[in-house]
Parts: sequence; C-alpha cells; structure tokens
Amino acid sequence: MHTTTCLGDKRINRMGFGAMQLAGPGAFGPPRDPEAARAVLRRAIELGVDHIDTSQYYGPDVVNDLIREALYPYPAGLKLVTKVGWRRDEAGGIFPAQRPGELREAVEANLRSLRVERLDLVNLRMVGVGHDNAVSLEEQLLALEEMRTEGKLDLIGLSNADEAQVQLALELVDVAGVQNGYSILDRQDEGMVEFARQREIAYVPFFPLGSAFRGGPAQLAAEAEIVEVADKHGATPAQVALAWLLALYDRMLLIPGKSSLAHLEENVAAIELELDVDDLVALDRVGITGIR
Repeated sequence: MHTTTCLGDKRINRMGFGAMQLAGPGAFGPPRDPEAARAVLRRAIELGVDHIDTSQYYGPDVVNDLIREALYPYPAGLKLVTKVGWRRDEAGGIFPAQRPGELREAVEANLRSLRVERLDLVNLRMVGVGHDNAVSLEEQLLALEEMRTEGKLDLIGLSNADEAQVQLALELVDVAGVQNGYSILDRQDEGMVEFARQREIAYVPFFPLGSAFRGGPAQLAAEAEIVEVADKHGATPAQVALAWLLALYDRMLLIPGKSSLAHLEENVAAIELELDVDDLVALDRVGITGIR
C-alpha cells in the first residue's frame, strides 16, 4: 500500500490527524486536560503525521490554540487544513457563515490563531438540508479564490458536498479535495468516492470509524466480518476499518481524530495493515446505508 499520495500539487502522507475531538464535548469549549491534548498533537508529528485538519470554530478557537501551543514553530512540511462556512455562538450553537465577508473573517481568524501567513487548504463546508442557503456557491468560491490569489491559502476543498455542488465548483475553481462522511459502516457517499476517483481529487472521509455520535467505533467490534479480519491480522477492528478505506482509492486521505495517545498510535499503525482480496470480499458484506 502506498503511504503517500497527492493533495492538489502537494505530496502528503495518507494518514493525517483530525483535531476536532481535542476540544470539549461537542467540539465546544476547552478539553478537560489541555496538556494531554497537546501531547497527542506532538506524538502525532513524531509518528509521521504531516497534515492536521482543524477549524477555528472547533471550540471556537480552542483547537487552533492547542495546535499552535503544541507545535509552533511548525515542523517543516506540516500542512494545516481548516474549514470555513460555519460559526459557533456563545452557547455552542452552529450556524452558517457563508457570506464573502464572513468567509474572509474566518480565514483571517484561522491565520491569526494558528500564527501562519498561509493555509495549505481551506474546505468550504456546505449548508445542508434544513438551513437557508442564502449565498450562492459561486459567491463563496470566488471569495476563497480571491484569498488564494492574495496568498492566504493554497488549495480549496469542499466539505459535506454533493456531486452537483462539486461539479459546479470544478467549473469555477480548482478543487483539491472533498471531505464527506463515509466509512465501512456508512457507505451512502460511494458515488462521490467514485466521482473523486474519476477526477483524481483527494477524498477525505470524516467519521472514518463511523460516527461517534452513533456508536461507530463500538459498532465496528460488533461486525463479525470486521472482527474476523482483525483477528487474522492481529489488528483491531478500528485498524481494519481504516485499512479498508485506504484500499479503496489511492487518493483517500484519512484524518481519524482521537484525544488519547493509545488510540492515536492505534490509528496511525493502520497504514501498515495490508488487506488481501479475501479480506476485501469479506468486508464488502459490511455496511449500513441510509444514515448521515
């Protein structure tokens, strides 16, 4: 298995780190033990992680502050990826923030809190069903493209996007990656994975172990096929789930996020797990669709 791939024009390790869970419950407020969170970040770098997925609205501010405190000045080659398009209120509520001025403010906030002059990739998180999509996708992307030409960011991605949105985006800007919910337990985004494959766009599944809000990691251990493959390789169900994703597409990038050193090390080690044809056939029988 290849351990590196391309994100746009950047060579990158396929196993990254998703920092959302370093904040308090619901990605709101500070963690119970900030020093432990900083230790996880430092250990991720020691293990070869070279890209961290974050956002100013995780906390808000909390996660970016932890990253800066733990890692600044940043090691050579570390890529910082963030997400804009939403904001938090004082009670932890999450609301769209799509207007060009709001997007610019969000990018600037990430730059300040991370203490960098340029972000490697900015994902635009799309507004889903139940929210008023008051700003056109074109306006949002052109605002990000303007900041890209100013040198504030290198690459543009989309998060929580459907195929029609990505297709439209490709007509307006270069799209380096798509970040959607996908895992061995929830495969309803398979069409987007194939879409990304055909266009050689990086695909970054959030909740790669299944949604923690739906018991995903525990559910992995309840799937007989996953447990059987794990036992065969002396691995854990979580490692099998991550290795399965890596085997699907050579531009699949993983950003599993854990707040403990043990789980971090378990996740990163999944890059070494080689699944054979029999494993993949068995694992193809796993999957729960219709949840998001």
